[in-house]
Amino acid sequence: MSLKSVTSPETNVSVLEITIDSETFNAAVTAAYNKKKGSITVPGFRKGKAPRSIVEKMYGAGFFYDDALSAVVPAAYEEALKESGLNVVSAPEYEVVSIDENGVLVNAKVYTKPEVSIEGYKGIEVKRTVAPVSDDAVNSEIARVQERNARTEEITDRAAQLGDTVNIDYEGFKDGVAFDGGKAAGHNLELGSGSFIPGFEDQIVGHSIGESFDINLSFPADYHAEELAGAAVTFKINLNGISTKILPELDDDFAKDVSEFDTLDEYKADVRAKLEADAAKRADNEVENQIIDALTEKLVAEIPEPMIVTETENFVRDYDNRLRMQGLKLDDYLKYTGMSLDDIRAQMRPRAESQVKVRLALEKIAALENITASDEDVEAELTKLAEAYNMELDRVKALVDPADVKADVCIQKAVELVKANAVITEAAPEAAAE
Repeated sequence: MSLKSVTSPETNVSVLEITIDSETFNAAVTAAYNKKKGSITVPGFRKGKAPRSIVEKMYGAGFFYDDALSAVVPAAYEEALKESGLNVVSAPEYEVVSIDENGVLVNAKVYTKPEVSIEGYKGIEVKRTVAPVSDDAVNSEIARVQERNARTEEITDRAAQLGDTVNIDYEGFKDGVAFDGGKAAGHNLELGSGSFIPGFEDQIVGHSIGESFDINLSFPADYHAEELAGAAVTFKINLNGISTKILPELDDDFAKDVSEFDTLDEYKADVRAKLEADAAKRADNEVENQIIDALTEKLVAEIPEPMIVTETENFVRDYDNRLRMQGLKLDDYLKYTGMSLDDIRAQMRPRAESQVKVRLALEKIAALENITASDEDVEAELTKLAEAYNMELDRVKALVDPADVKADVCIQKAVELVKANAVITEAAPEAAAE
């Protein structure tokens, strides 16, 4: 097996002409025959006992070729690719040119990583805007903590109000017939939360424990269940219980309970400091986003379509994994939303294209600036991964290709270089909005 030639019929496309000697191919054909002969029937022979020559005479000389090619072509391609030194970004598209007494001639068409250029990556001008932290923002954050520390009190002496949590049994009917998914017993519902369709929660307000009553309303016209969209329905309700949240007083005792501080003023000051740190971090992230956008605009490259397709599929797989972590399969998500897999791909493609461009730009900058990753850099990055995924370092090393880690470290160093050389202007929020 050997690489005969490499041609480039178009930009970022190469065709490897690969030869497979007759001895290697014949051995693969014999192996294919031995694997399949047990299932082959030839008149005059017991099943599986017909010689290869007889089988080929009856079914054709190329009867075992597909299996033989599947066995030898991938290995021949890998050997030829290594010899060619090409940096490919797609799976090969094979074309069998000839099969004869000399062996096999195969063409493998591949897309290659594009040549890129980038200028002006130093001195990029960006604005850094840190949003001020208002008193309302501080109070809202404290209110969330106050809500988490609320206690629940059962209500027995009044009717249900917005903000209460009611325990109910309910069953829904359309045209007098119960519909699927419209029944539950002992369900807790916070009135005013918007958990149920519009009108449901409002019509429970004013009713007391032990009451049974009907709620009449219509499902939204865009409701996901087609048979209920826009339909007028009746829910029969039993109100079993009412409870409400009692918020703790905002005082020094509250501060001691929820923080390491002794006074409410100290706690508020700490909440403000943390919100200001978050605002500064968001501003830094936005600076990086502006720099990344500028780099993609400065990149000059003809990007092969397979690179974008591959990155889009990576995004789709990541999205699928995130859904699974939430207990939802992608197929079910598509069913609920009425979307198709192609719709998801279309949504992901712009981000995928941007990601490809950013990576190419930063790789080129790393090359221009002679950025390298030392063994210590790689070890530090692997240690971070181990800590992030709570895994043993040796396990991470077994799973991760050091070359990929080195490349990622170089990319991050390139980002840091561009940021260090950027012209960052601090801007007030009002100025940034103009």
